[in-house]
Amino acid sequence: MTREAAEEAVRTLLRWAGDDPAREGLRDTPSRVVSAYQEWFAGYRSDPSAYLRRTFEEVGGYDEMVVLRDIAFESHCEHHMAPIIGQVHVGYLPTNKVVGISKLARVVEGYARRFQVQEKLTAQIAGCIDEVLKPRGVGVVVDAMHQCMTTRGVRKRGVSMITSRMTGTFREDARTRAEFLQFIGITGARPV
Repeated sequence: MTREAAEEAVRTLLRWAGDDPAREGLRDTPSRVVSAYQEWFAGYRSDPSAYLRRTFEEVGGYDEMVVLRDIAFESHCEHHMAPIIGQVHVGYLPTNKVVGISKLARVVEGYARRFQVQEKLTAQIAGCIDEVLKPRGVGVVVDAMHQCMTTRGVRKRGVSMITSRMTGTFREDARTRAEFLQFIGITGARPV
């Protein structure tokens, strides 16, 4: 697929919507849209697991939970191509190595910048961290608003969807899971 073909597809959509892609206000729109798509879907050109390959073992024996919360992300619904906007919270229990915290945010970006459903995004982030770092457990919570629901169809604004994936100790130990949920600010999380 060439850039020219992608721009022509945008012109086709503009005509289909009832407008003239040759008019002044829309003349450069196809180029802008294609550039935006290159940015929005850059995740297809990245390998999120590569971000986690450089680790640090000189951590003074640290083996408690590492949590990065409120990682803002934008993605696009694979059903309607509408934006999904929200936050991801990631936690893991290291074994004998940790990763730079910016790398966790890069993993989120790598998967978010693709057409997605939130459940798959949640599972991909947790699976990547679990597979590469091999920690004692991983917790991922995604809280997002879906524009495919707020701007069309049922049109319910202010609604967010929460998904989670817990592995290892986060899944098996209710106290660990509750500690993670408290760290990320989900109230009412109590050890069982």
